[in-house]
Amino acid sequence: MKNDRRGSWYLLTGAVLGVALGLIYSWVINPVEYVDAPPYALRADFKDEYRALVAASYLYSNDLLRAEDRLAQLKDDETAQTVAMQAQRALAEGHPEGEVRALGILAMALSDSMLPLASSVASTQKTINTPTTSASTSTPIIQQPTASPDISQQATPAQKSTTPALQLTDTAEPASTATSIPTQEAAYLLKETKLLCNLDQTEPMIQVEVQDTAGEPVPSIELVVTWDVGEDRFYTGLKPELSLGYADFLMTPGVVYSLRLADGGQTVKDLTAAECLSDDGSRYWGSWMLTFIQP
Repeated sequence: MKNDRRGSWYLLTGAVLGVALGLIYSWVINPVEYVDAPPYALRADFKDEYRALVAASYLYSNDLLRAEDRLAQLKDDETAQTVAMQAQRALAEGHPEGEVRALGILAMALSDSMLPLASSVASTQKTINTPTTSASTSTPIIQQPTASPDISQQATPAQKSTTPALQLTDTAEPASTATSIPTQEAAYLLKETKLLCNLDQTEPMIQVEVQDTAGEPVPSIELVVTWDVGEDRFYTGLKPELSLGYADFLMTPGVVYSLRLADGGQTVKDLTAAECLSDDGSRYWGSWMLTFIQP
């Protein structure tokens, strides 16, 4: 009986040693090497590199079908949106301009069936109308409250409101409205400037829409925004779900910005965060919408 119990312990010890030696051999001595792994099995950062390479290839060959076939191997649910989001991340993280541009162009090519900004966004936003001297002009959406600061309203860069913009601080001086400086032979001209009030978007933003002579959105337009102590650049088309000609920039209240297209043209100055007034009397930040059109 004593020998039988010893034999069972020997079997258990042998099994444990066998498993341990097998793991050491498979993990350390001769680990598994993956060869020709499918793209969908790649790590997230390698998938980003794969998309960047596909975008660079598309920029060279202009073969959209081949690019779509390559991206399909990643098995993304929303290919165009994924590429557009990667382009935004690349721009924010300071990746090379060529990579950002290639990703943006590919995202726009994949999303050419998306609705333009006018039909997808404008329907959910309320626009401040600029009052005129005509007696039949409709009342602006944002009413001026009693015993409170005035609200800036503007429809075109050449037309300045007679009332200053609201500021968050009680002692802040009224901010001037946006103005533009025309340039001869500009590739795009400023068509319209207006303040958008949307309770679902309460952060102050500069929103831009660039259109060609036919009114179609234009992607990959570089925009330059400057202020006293800084400068930033962004591109149209990185949010194809809104419009291929759309771009936006988040403003800091109290800072005065200027915006221009990188290839020249009009400079829109004196852009500051402006407030809107809701039906219940509360205030929230609005967004400036600038529309540029090809002459």
